[in-house]
Amino acid sequence: MAKAKDKDNKGGGTIALNKRARHEYHIDQRYEAGIALQGWELKALRAGRINFGDGYAVVLKNELYLIGTSIPPLISASTHVIAEDRRTRKLLLHREEIDQLIGAVERKGYTLVPIAMYWKGNKVKVEIGLARGKQAHDKRDAEKERDWQREKQRTMRSHNRLA
Repeated sequence: MAKAKDKDNKGGGTIALNKRARHEYHIDQRYEAGIALQGWELKALRAGRINFGDGYAVVLKNELYLIGTSIPPLISASTHVIAEDRRTRKLLLHREEIDQLIGAVERKGYTLVPIAMYWKGNKVKVEIGLARGKQAHDKRDAEKERDWQREKQRTMRSHNRLA
């Protein structure tokens, strides 16, 4: 009798998070997009090699592209393929979603930033956020709020231990 395959082995987890995007921008809406990748890029992603802190999405010829995201190739990458780690990658969305994003970017001055990259089945998905830039005082307020929440949790934990 054949052995059942492990479900955990197939994926379904987060590849990378863009924490900088949450610090630099107010995220108003989120969209799930597919991404067109080459074989060596998938292998590098399985090894967890990605950096999209400087990445952003742009609209070119009524299509969305991810720019500035670095996927460094593995040493064992094929020799007949020229691996360019910062190449422009096409994002795959429905036409209605692309039209909504184009309208928001061109008319309202939003920015498209990648928030997360994760596995969905055996496909790679990118979560794109429709974002507005934060000003310096907004960043300070967010930092104060985060510090307050952390301090509150510490106080509650120490109080619960004593009780």
